[in-house]
Amino acid sequence: MTETPLPRTPAWPPKSAPRLFVGEGLAQGRTVTLDGPQAHYLGKVMRMRAGDIVILCDDVTGEWAARVIDAGKREVVLEVAERLRAREAVPDLWLCPALLKKDRFDLVLEKATELGVARIAPVITRRCVADKLNPERARAITIEAAEQCARTALPELAEPVKLDALLGGWPEGRALFFADENAKEQGGEPAAAAFAAHSGPAAILTGPEGGFDDAERAAIRAHPQARPVSLGPRILRGETAAIAALSVWMASAGDW
Repeated sequence: MTETPLPRTPAWPPKSAPRLFVGEGLAQGRTVTLDGPQAHYLGKVMRMRAGDIVILCDDVTGEWAARVIDAGKREVVLEVAERLRAREAVPDLWLCPALLKKDRFDLVLEKATELGVARIAPVITRRCVADKLNPERARAITIEAAEQCARTALPELAEPVKLDALLGGWPEGRALFFADENAKEQGGEPAAAAFAAHSGPAAILTGPEGGFDDAERAAIRAHPQARPVSLGPRILRGETAAIAALSVWMASAGDW
């Protein structure tokens, strides 16, 4: 006698369900109305219909499955059905990258979000080729990166500040690891060893395309909470230094 196979239970939530961050707090049974680009994405691109599932995150309570109630031309209405995950724990690490050319800094924003940094605080130095950052565009890049990587937390995004303002207002108790290309020759620690030995709040400061000038380097080294570290024997581009330093930190901190 041949046994009849049992019907398979559909995956919950469906693996194909789109993911979106929303600006309002989520709770079971709450109705969420999306418009603008998000409604266009769900209705026109993903062709969502009533009954379909969307994954929503609010950067506070975590990740939720929501069911489409109505998909109109301008709005998509969803009902929050079930919480799937709480907001993920994020290491208390800031990235303070010098501003770079737009495409290169876009990469820093994207990869810093993927790697799990808590805060991105852009810095303006003398050799920066850019001195402005479009906050709406920058936030959109971090949100898209988080959605694509199934993250439930977004990094805080600060306004760019000049280096002297960053150093002058530095919070007490937070170590400032300074990725200095001259660190090895001037007694700086290898980054991996310095990161592994540290506990508590920290930040990583990386430079622009042309590096920090001598006066900036001296000012950073004079700061009581700064710790020069080396990222190895090779000179790295600004975006590479930021991504490499974050990767070493996450590996050292056990976040991987």
